[in-house]
Amino acid sequence: MENKWQSWMPDKKQDFQTNFIEWYEKEKRNLPWRINLDPYRIWISEIMLQQTRVDTVIDYYYRFMKWFPTIQALAEAPDDKLLKAWEGLGYYSRARNLKIAAQQIMMEFNGQMPQTIEEIRQLKGIGPYTAGAIGSIAFQLPEPAIDGNVMRVVSRLFEINADIAKASSRKIFDKAMRAIIDEERPGDFNQAMMDLGSSICTPTSPKCEECPISGYCESYEQGTMTNYPVKSKKLKPKDVYYIGTIIENANQEYLLEQREENGLLANMWLFPITEVGKKEFEQIKTEWSGTENNQQISLELEQPLLVAEELPGTSVLENHDQVVWQKRSLGEVTHIFSHLKWHILVFYGRSVGIAENKRNQTWASTTQFSKLVFPKPQQKMVELLEKVQYLNKHLRE
Repeated sequence: MENKWQSWMPDKKQDFQTNFIEWYEKEKRNLPWRINLDPYRIWISEIMLQQTRVDTVIDYYYRFMKWFPTIQALAEAPDDKLLKAWEGLGYYSRARNLKIAAQQIMMEFNGQMPQTIEEIRQLKGIGPYTAGAIGSIAFQLPEPAIDGNVMRVVSRLFEINADIAKASSRKIFDKAMRAIIDEERPGDFNQAMMDLGSSICTPTSPKCEECPISGYCESYEQGTMTNYPVKSKKLKPKDVYYIGTIIENANQEYLLEQREENGLLANMWLFPITEVGKKEFEQIKTEWSGTENNQQISLELEQPLLVAEELPGTSVLENHDQVVWQKRSLGEVTHIFSHLKWHILVFYGRSVGIAENKRNQTWASTTQFSKLVFPKPQQKMVELLEKVQYLNKHLRE
């Protein structure tokens, strides 16, 4: 059976490309990585834009380019500074892969971004989409850049029933894009697809009356726009439960632990957390909610208090047994990763003795927090602490 894009005659294809590029020239978004065709700028922006909204990325992009203006600067970047530049964007493996790829470029390509799709694909962290974006935008290679926006546009354009959640479906969209891409201006064509998908051909309520290619769109003609794209339901993230412990010493410093070198949130700093089962988590949450005695959240450590061994989940405090605890939790913070949902029940305590730190621990004041790399769960715990401190201050006034 002939695919619908194969039925397009050369004149139709030419008209489509001309109309689409003309629309893009008039309506394209003013984005900082579009001011020139520097492949380094394009590469950094495309990695940042993975799983992240454009309006979120812009400020991060400016800071990143200021700190690491060249491939060499990125290749030589201290890990802590690199992760600090990325702090809040999530998916931190992206930042680590950028540095590895920059080192590859310095060693294998004389410090210059490679200019063929095959060589670009050799770089760490670069897959088909990013290679297509860099190749087409920076070097005008007729290579499609296929992301979620593009698959949505193309699925509606040709009424493609392939499930976009399946990796095997990418081949179908690749064939369709290669059949219609403007080979003279592939970078503009790919960016037009991205802009159209983000502003007009949206997941719900597409603005077909504003669409520059609605006259070529099979689903618009048939009134089936909302049937596309076909996408199977994403698996629900697995719930994981933790007890989080905010420990302050007499110097107004807080205990922090550094994560392992590998795995989720590698090398990043958090208040100590201990994983518990869901049943235990819910029991602790109920028992230490403070609602029975109508307790207010306070950091003054007025009675009643808990001694360290009475606090649930204190195995993380093996070397910090001289701690007195607030006899209620400060609250719960949650954070969703791509495959996990963390639930952290947070407790506050004061260290009343001198204890040795573990190898992966340190004490830091709030003024030092800006120098450490905090993942989102840690940032949320800090925000919770600051909220309680703010309420305490106003309760005393």
